[in-house]
Amino acid sequence: MTPDSDDTDALVAKVAAAIEGGAAVVQYRNKRSSTHARRSQAHALAEACKERDALFIVNDDPKLARDIGADGVHVGADDGDIAQARAIVGDARLVGVSCYDDFERARHAVSIGADYVAFGSFFASSVKPGACRAKVELLQRGRALRVPVVAIGGITSANAKMLIDAGASAVAVISDVFAHDDRAQVKRSAAAIAALFPR
Repeated sequence: MTPDSDDTDALVAKVAAAIEGGAAVVQYRNKRSSTHARRSQAHALAEACKERDALFIVNDDPKLARDIGADGVHVGADDGDIAQARAIVGDARLVGVSCYDDFERARHAVSIGADYVAFGSFFASSVKPGACRAKVELLQRGRALRVPVVAIGGITSANAKMLIDAGASAVAVISDVFAHDDRAQVKRSAAAIAALFPR
């Protein structure tokens, strides 16, 4: 997941490095920029992901995801109805849903067409310090949903393996990858996490 940044060139360079390190999906998250800036930034990132065969997901904004040709949208509890998001992005794009620590929310989301669900926060997060905490057992239960299950919240190369072993199909990471100014270190950090997944 991308960090908040106003420097589009630097962000694109970091995203490219993360993909080179093994990131297969990039989720664009920017909570502070203007609508115009977000659209421009999302478009640049979408192109960078397309060139490198990585999926590109837009956080919170189905219309932006549709308009820039993203591969999908991710919605949380405050981002509108799941069915509405699906109606906006269409059947060809992915719709992912934040389910926090709520398995029934995840079950309902899948029943109305979510392509994947996310649980968390599993660890303390500097990005969302007030986020509710989820138990690892949710990942084990999530296997029964028959869609990919993403773990989020304070995840690093040091703690990701326990979540993957518990059933996470993917882990969402911000700081452990993107906190570095050095592009080579961004790539190494992404590679360290990618290496934890079974081949």
